[in-house]
Amino acid sequence: MDLPVAPPVLPMLSKRVEALPDADHWIFEPKWDGFRTLIFRDHDEIFIQSRDAKSLNRYFPDLLDPLRKQLPAQCVLDGEIVIANDGALDFDALQLRIHPAASRVKMLAEQMPASVVFFDLLCEGRHDLRDQPFLKRREKLEAMLASAQPPIHLTPASTNRDVAKDWFRRFEGAGLDGVMVKATGGVYESDKRVMLKVKHERDCDCVVAGFRWHKDGEGSAIGSLLLGLYDDSGALQHVGVCASFTRQKREELVEFLAPYRRNALTHHPWKSWANVDGDQRMPGGQSRWSRGKNLSWEPLRPELVVEVAYEHMQGTRFRHMAQFRRWRNDKSPRDCTYAQLETVAPQELAAIFSR
Repeated sequence: MDLPVAPPVLPMLSKRVEALPDADHWIFEPKWDGFRTLIFRDHDEIFIQSRDAKSLNRYFPDLLDPLRKQLPAQCVLDGEIVIANDGALDFDALQLRIHPAASRVKMLAEQMPASVVFFDLLCEGRHDLRDQPFLKRREKLEAMLASAQPPIHLTPASTNRDVAKDWFRRFEGAGLDGVMVKATGGVYESDKRVMLKVKHERDCDCVVAGFRWHKDGEGSAIGSLLLGLYDDSGALQHVGVCASFTRQKREELVEFLAPYRRNALTHHPWKSWANVDGDQRMPGGQSRWSRGKNLSWEPLRPELVVEVAYEHMQGTRFRHMAQFRRWRNDKSPRDCTYAQLETVAPQELAAIFSR
């Protein structure tokens, strides 16, 4: 590609903050939950780059023609690939696209086409815009996409903190997981955490039904705890893991969990957990997403309850890794059900794109 900004280019990253800043030199945007992408166009050539600089072209063939028709002949844009389903973003459907069979990808693209939401502009024509302030890049991006049609979208943006607070509250049910905060004068800094993000977080009490050893300390340090919640039928479902412990805490957990390892598998609720349409699997079971990682696990008698912080659910599981808060010795494992989770009503995605 003959562009002033040629691939690969690592995207600019963000760091988490607890609240929206009060100062008046920020631009706020909804935070999309999809596949981050940099899209390069040089006339007929399109390169859809993933966050880790790999090509996504073969997984999203439905985006190639719309990008050729709607983007300028030479440009580089930063955005997020998403799939909308029933008025909300569907990350599961997005993951299904990463499939080795082209026929499968083609079928999924026809059944549930993808969209791309743009929020930054790195290059237009022969001009490298990365050193220009974000406010200027945003103005050029708005002009470029003024007539954009689905599946191409321009993310909403506002300098009004109250508008950002409203997005944070209203759009969560549609699958957006927070608000991005960008300095109006900020330049584009690849692979640096210079943007800010404010994400949703809630508490939940879960059963601890197993653990994984730390990759550098099998037998001497705990890597993560396997979490479960009871469904309406009384079955304990695997909902995710919590980790991010200090080295000292990992070592202390080995001794703390030792009594719960005795005879743990004898009556364990996950002992005979078999594959069911690929949606429910034994914790540690391999899938095409695990990429050969060692996901073996050790069972624990499901008697411990832990309070964790989580951002949001993806179906019946935590979308991201949960964070340890405290042990709940005062709570029965049988009280750890899905009923405690807060449900947010979906907000039509059309409202997000309204101006």
